Amino acid sequence: MTVASDRPYATEITDILVTHCGLDADAAARTPAASLEELGMDSLALLELSAVVADRWRVRIPEQAAQLSIAGVADLVARKVDPPGHTENAIDIAAPLPLVWEVTNDVARWTELFTEYAVVDILDRTGDTVRFRLTMHPDENGVSWSWVSERTADPATRQVHAHRVETGPFEYMHIHWRYDEVPGGTRMSWVQDFAMKPDAPVDNAGMTDRINTNSKVQLAVIKERVERRAAASTGNGGRDA
Repeated sequence: MTVASDRPYATEITDILVTHCGLDADAAARTPAASLEELGMDSLALLELSAVVADRWRVRIPEQAAQLSIAGVADLVARKVDPPGHTENAIDIAAPLPLVWEVTNDVARWTELFTEYAVVDILDRTGDTVRFRLTMHPDENGVSWSWVSERTADPATRQVHAHRVETGPFEYMHIHWRYDEVPGGTRMSWVQDFAMKPDAPVDNAGMTDRINTNSKVQLAVIKERVERRAAASTGNGGRDA
């Protein structure tokens, strides 16, 4: 008998504890939040757990593991095996920073700026914070993904912090936009930090690859569209097109 859990590695950790460490599986199932110490796992049992985990996943279990639940140990292993996702992408845009800031923070018109969004619904505005729903164009399977996000712009520092409110397959998704003046224009940078849910169709590493690939495509599109707008503005004697 094993302890059911939606956490990756929880079943494997339970089986190791039962097979190698003498865990009472029924007791563990009755008290899923109990620490290993409360489940009767002594120092020898923890040494055996550490040895098996190190051999199987090349992950070191800390001495304090006795205070963790089985789910806690599983989360520790998951973080080591598949660490949270982190991406950094940037592009230089031949346009003045105020224009780049204005265009890229006009969320209501993102369907004109990005190629992936079909609909943007503004749900709420409070000061410099906007909450909105994004709906993508249908994917290859005909599915139109949609979620709610929130972003807060800081005009003084030219930075934006955003996160998904409806996380979907993500445990969390945080995005940091930064704008810097550079020779010839503006550098816009995106930093994304996230983790996928255990039942997501892709893991952290896989999503990192997807985001890096897609970010490069979208940044190139934004660069072209903002530069075109900047050129049109210049052609109108400085008036926006």
